[in-house]
Amino acid sequence: MSEKKYDVYGLGNALVDIVTEVSDDFIKAHDVEKGIMTLVEEDRQHTLVNAMHIKEEHMQCGGSAANTVIATSQFGGKSYYSCKVANDFEGKFYLKDLKANGIDTYLTEETAPEGVTGKCLVMTTPDAERTMNTYLGITSDLSANEIQEAALKDSKYLYLEGYLVPSESGLDAMKKAKAMAEVNGVKVAMTFSDPSMVKYFKDQMASVVGASVDLLFCNEEEAMLFTDTENVSDAREALKKVAKKFAITQGKNGATIFDGDTFIDIEPYSVKAIDTNGAGDMFAGAFMYAITNGHSYAEAGKLASLASSVVVTKFGPRLTLSETKEILRKLHD
Repeated sequence: MSEKKYDVYGLGNALVDIVTEVSDDFIKAHDVEKGIMTLVEEDRQHTLVNAMHIKEEHMQCGGSAANTVIATSQFGGKSYYSCKVANDFEGKFYLKDLKANGIDTYLTEETAPEGVTGKCLVMTTPDAERTMNTYLGITSDLSANEIQEAALKDSKYLYLEGYLVPSESGLDAMKKAKAMAEVNGVKVAMTFSDPSMVKYFKDQMASVVGASVDLLFCNEEEAMLFTDTENVSDAREALKKVAKKFAITQGKNGATIFDGDTFIDIEPYSVKAIDTNGAGDMFAGAFMYAITNGHSYAEAGKLASLASSVVVTKFGPRLTLSETKEILRKLHD
């Protein structure tokens, strides 16, 4: 079999992440629901951004799947991303940042359509909890038109983000990409993305999962919500029916990996968390890099746990090149 060009082909939202620190008083004063992702209108988000005096250095290209494919790339993998941005300032910034992180995509500044690029305001409080207010903008119209079949066929894995399920066109795109992957022998990985996606859109999520996915990423709350169970032990047994392999992240308790045969407990790394934004995306990205580049599931879990433990000690969902090199060195040692 010929070598695939890409390790991971991602399909997901394109959001310019605006990452900033706020106080609990700010959260209360502006009537923000703490600790979850809330979809908001553009004017509401604009009001909050204006109250914070945001600078460009607080901006990064983001979105759940985007953060994951970038993490894969940071560790040395090769990724492609299908998304939708507009030809505005934020859209041009997004495409430039994607390219700077080594990600291929079909969009260019010249071909990006008219509209408003989506933005996610990530507010981190002193307790390291993240609160997100998201205006989807043009990414809410992501559809099967954004699927690039040639790139998808030339990938080892398709990676889907759960944040697409509330959108009818996004849900359709997920299903079509999954079907296209299966026909062409491309494995399918998926993340539930957020407990709210499972809680409020469970039927839609299940319709994407279908008979099975090759690899599922979720946290323990999402796992229990999706399987209607009361504990992780029952949830992981139930997940065997819908995923050939999976990873359940458990915060400070590490993670549980199912490699298709056995459960592997992944030890946590004790750190002082500053910002948990992007920890799950980083876990998935490091894990995807490892399994597509010759590492075992146990090694992948260890790398993913270490990478996510480092990313929560700083603001934003990215690692530096020196940090990824140090993490890889620790894994090999």
